[in-house]
Amino acid sequence: MKKTAGIHHITAIVGHPQENVDFYAGVLGLRMVKKTINFDDPGTYHLYFGNDGGKPGTIITFFPWANAYQGRIGGGQVGVTTYVIPAGSMSYWKDRLAKFNIKFRETERFGESYLEFEDVHGLQLELVEREEGEPNNWTFGDVTPDVAIKGFGGAILLSTNPDETAKALEDVMGLEKVGEEGDLIRFRSYGDIGNIIDVKRTPLGRGQMGVGTVHHIAWRAKDDADHLDWQSYVSDKGFGVTPVRDRNYFNAIYFREHGEILFEIATDPPGFAHDESYETMGQNLKLPEQYEQYRDQLNHELIPIEVRELDK
Repeated sequence: MKKTAGIHHITAIVGHPQENVDFYAGVLGLRMVKKTINFDDPGTYHLYFGNDGGKPGTIITFFPWANAYQGRIGGGQVGVTTYVIPAGSMSYWKDRLAKFNIKFRETERFGESYLEFEDVHGLQLELVEREEGEPNNWTFGDVTPDVAIKGFGGAILLSTNPDETAKALEDVMGLEKVGEEGDLIRFRSYGDIGNIIDVKRTPLGRGQMGVGTVHHIAWRAKDDADHLDWQSYVSDKGFGVTPVRDRNYFNAIYFREHGEILFEIATDPPGFAHDESYETMGQNLKLPEQYEQYRDQLNHELIPIEVRELDK
């Protein structure tokens, strides 16, 4: 039986790209580790935010479309993206969200306290304190490593068929069921980050993709050989899985589990520093080779963005 270490990345659809950068870099203090384009829609950015090194389990990625229609969160989607913060830093984050006039509420589940809020485009987010996970050594504005988001804590999945989604998590991805509480079933992977997945047990009608919704959740494969094993494994489990797609910073395969959530499996290597240095990641527009000839055109068409410190 194969087992994933946990979440590799989560990809969402959002609105204006500068608003997206201001929220995730300026407010949450994440590092923009890559500025590139949507390989399937090159007139659109693909922006990546994560910890200081852009490690798997810390990366949230965005397709920003200014003036696009708002989506509807529902079945077949990640409903809530959970970030993990260092133990003892919750009061800092309450103050920080209040500073930027971001409404939040405190909740509890499975013995943990959560801070729930929305991003500027309606994505559902939450923070939870945990000892697990290495520190994020990125400082931006007033967000310093002692309080910085480490990466993903996990996610809450909304399904049109929760029994099937639970089955996919256990029997395909190799997560372990570790608890039930209220309307949620909790699963855990063996990694120390991006490892806690809660599934809502009530079936939900299909959500509508658009601004403020998650497009897909990606799981970790160790390397290219492991990735090919996953492709065969998923196919043998009866799912239609795509050919391997080169995303430059990882290879990807996709399949839709029977609760209608789009799953990706992505390789940990090569990562985000292979076409930029660690020091300069995210500063320049990086294009795959097939789009280099259109660089001038794309620079003209893409909305200018900059990473701005909002604490000044």
